[in-house]
Amino acid sequence: MRVNRTQFVFVIAVVALISNSVFAVSPLQPALLTCEYRENPLGIDTKSPRFAWNFISPIRNQFQSAYEIIVADKMDDIEKFNGTIWSSGKVISSQNIQIEYGGKALQSFTRYYWSVRTYDANGEASAWSPIAWFETAMLEQNDWSAQWISDGSTQPAKEEDYYKEDPMPLFRKAFVTKKKIAQARLYISGLGYYEAYINGQKIGDHVLDPGFTTYAKQVQYVVYDISPLIKKGNNVAGIMLGNGWWNPLPFKLFGRWDLRDYQQTGRPCVKAEFHIRYEDGTAEKIITDENWQTAPGPVVRNNVYIGEHYDARLEQKDWFRFKTSKPWKNAVVLLRVPTGQMTVQMQPAIKVTKILKPVSVTELRPGVFIADMGQNFAGVARLRVKGRAGTKITLRFGEGLFEDGSLNVMTTVATQIKKGGIKAGPGAPETMWQEDSYVLKGEGLESWSPKFTFHGFRYVEITGWPGTPTVNDLEGLRMNADLPMNGDFACSHEQFNKLHEIIQWTFLSNVFSVQSDCPAREKMGYGADMVVSANAFMYNYDMAHFYGKSVRDFANEQRPKGGMTEIAPFTGIDDRGYGDLSGPLGWQLAFPYLQKQLYEFYGDKRIIETYYPALQKQISFLQSQARNNLFYWDISDHEALDPKPESFSASAFYYHHAKLAAEFAALLGNKVDSARYTKLADGIKRSIINQFYIPGTGRFDNATQSAQLFGLYYNLSPDSNKSMEWLNKEFERHRWHLSTGIFSTQMLFEVMRKFNRNDIAYKIASQEDFPGWLHMLKKGATTLWETWEFPETGPSRNHPMFGSIDEWFYRSLLGINAGSPGFGSIVIKPQPVDGLSWAKGSYQSVRGLIKSSWKKEANRFILDVSIPPNTKAEIWIPAGSKNPIYEGKRKQDVLRYEEGYAIVQVGSGDYSFEVE
Repeated sequence: MRVNRTQFVFVIAVVALISNSVFAVSPLQPALLTCEYRENPLGIDTKSPRFAWNFISPIRNQFQSAYEIIVADKMDDIEKFNGTIWSSGKVISSQNIQIEYGGKALQSFTRYYWSVRTYDANGEASAWSPIAWFETAMLEQNDWSAQWISDGSTQPAKEEDYYKEDPMPLFRKAFVTKKKIAQARLYISGLGYYEAYINGQKIGDHVLDPGFTTYAKQVQYVVYDISPLIKKGNNVAGIMLGNGWWNPLPFKLFGRWDLRDYQQTGRPCVKAEFHIRYEDGTAEKIITDENWQTAPGPVVRNNVYIGEHYDARLEQKDWFRFKTSKPWKNAVVLLRVPTGQMTVQMQPAIKVTKILKPVSVTELRPGVFIADMGQNFAGVARLRVKGRAGTKITLRFGEGLFEDGSLNVMTTVATQIKKGGIKAGPGAPETMWQEDSYVLKGEGLESWSPKFTFHGFRYVEITGWPGTPTVNDLEGLRMNADLPMNGDFACSHEQFNKLHEIIQWTFLSNVFSVQSDCPAREKMGYGADMVVSANAFMYNYDMAHFYGKSVRDFANEQRPKGGMTEIAPFTGIDDRGYGDLSGPLGWQLAFPYLQKQLYEFYGDKRIIETYYPALQKQISFLQSQARNNLFYWDISDHEALDPKPESFSASAFYYHHAKLAAEFAALLGNKVDSARYTKLADGIKRSIINQFYIPGTGRFDNATQSAQLFGLYYNLSPDSNKSMEWLNKEFERHRWHLSTGIFSTQMLFEVMRKFNRNDIAYKIASQEDFPGWLHMLKKGATTLWETWEFPETGPSRNHPMFGSIDEWFYRSLLGINAGSPGFGSIVIKPQPVDGLSWAKGSYQSVRGLIKSSWKKEANRFILDVSIPPNTKAEIWIPAGSKNPIYEGKRKQDVLRYEEGYAIVQVGSGDYSFEVE
């Protein structure tokens, strides 16, 4: 169970105050120390890690004026406040995030300890913080001693043979430790997926490791502390491999693209090192090489799309015995290895995060049962069963049922490959549904779940069960990247609360090392889906490392001429792109847009520095493809109900790229580039207005909701009031329902927030009939659909792109907004509306916890806020100049009045404002 962050901060602060109380003077105490966004990271591979800390303080208006960091490689030194590796000295700075290490060169495989003390606005020093640590992994590629090994098998000669049984390899290594162990680590990458064991016990709680990357450019590895698992004496290490994305089936995605043509692929392989340090100071390594043993395992088929098949009769009984007999043979060292740079997997690992029980199991017809999990989600099923050896149980998965109660697999088949429609190629199933199977070994109660696949489903069809399955025989294992929860939201509108809940289920269904569009049918990292939902994700979860990986995924796939792909890692799809396998403009936008959001939410300037050359190359490519500063095709506002403003939206996306390039150049101090890109952006804007704006009318292009929102969102209108008037006419024409696609839906709430028209946003969001979010709820949705209309047999029922409304809950209803990058300054501007009587929530920013809670009571409006130390905030309170505002029992001074708000400025602390 994850410890509540607020409780954790309180506990460590109390410890610090007690242990250092004789020295403590400042009421501003550092707490919750992180290195590279993580508390005590076990493995990092950056040579200049970044430090950050939050604060705890019992009093208001606390600011940091300076800090001092010490780093040592021995606990004895750090306990004596001796920074043997780095002592920053007293640094006059208010920064408490993104502080770069500046000491001696770090060494691989080393634990470093660090502590910080800070100085408040009066120059008083805090106690030294509780001691934190970080541990380095391989800082250089040649730090690896291990070799990539496989079982020596080769790929099938014919495409159709890929679909036959292909038992996955097991590996083992027996070794003896003769001394008392002080510490042990495992560094491992197994492609496509692996599970690792010591003496029969699984190492860690990760599943589907490592994350999907462009293997020719980057391969991730994971670091585990295995000190408790290795015993003195005889030990056996074991590794099981699966295909994952490294060894995909050769079927044609959407009948056109074979993933093997676009990614480096191969037979399952593993590279691993066990580092053991003994109490006498000596050490040894156990590495993967030709001395490991291998044999076929019980996973006889596995694929990320169509499932896993497991024959328990084929389990190797002596896998973890110190001595074995046949069929074990020596492993083979690979000659053709994955060529990507080996990097530590920093994004949160995929784990089983929730266990669901079926709400019912019914018999559809003799021998065919349907289990209803009660919730659409991503993961696998786990069964418990007794039966004869050789009994085969088959599970099929779907998001819905047909009217006759049978399983509807049609919204989840791999890339729409269905009988009578799209064909996948030789040997492929006519309909590529999700299916797992288990063959019993006949040894009492058996428990099994797949290891190397994942599905999107609510319903499970069960056949071959010995007897009658019950709700106690099956479980759903929800799987997702284990993202730290950063936000919470609730309000007086119960359907909004339910919507917020199903958005969480949808979001978590689509984070399996890439942010996917759906967890069953496609599973791919589409750029546009990230653009429209990134902010909603970031208010709910800590996305620093996850989106950092996404940016690198796109950089890894940058085309030779500079364009970005539609999907990263790339699967070949380039629908309505601009040549050289580049994607459409709205999908290419993910590359700079995610960098911008990482800067806004976390103050991460390094990511912009790192990828600025790639952005320059991308901009050059886009300039080469533009015609008179415009673009003329795009996927555009995907899933809009009205005709899409295709050329207009494409050109607006181009403008967005140029604006970001100018902003990044200025941020990096490159004045020449900033002026050049600003000139480019201004020219694009003029061309857009000349081409798509109808003078004197406020209308853009086809004047649909989409077109008007694009114009207003990008501030393209020469007369925004007239453009808003026309947009409102469009809303009225649609009876205050939206007709927007994925981009303009996200823009809708942002435009209404900026124009202070939350009443319109609320009116649209509250519609209960088609089209709208509450219509989905009325139809029984437990996750968001891909389309506004109910998807019967085509589009997915678990798609995150319309989850952008969740950003509105935080930005507009709670009013939590960053006033500066990394929330150094904060704007709390709730926009209450008729129909809501209260809203409350919080956001754990990189600088600390921000809370906003408001309610209407009779003729009073009460707003409670919490602002973290070392930040300041503008609080916008709905009030006119004749309405006095009280904070506690004291009349509050007002900084200014604007847009129907009284604006006050505060420092850190808890506040309760009241106005009649």
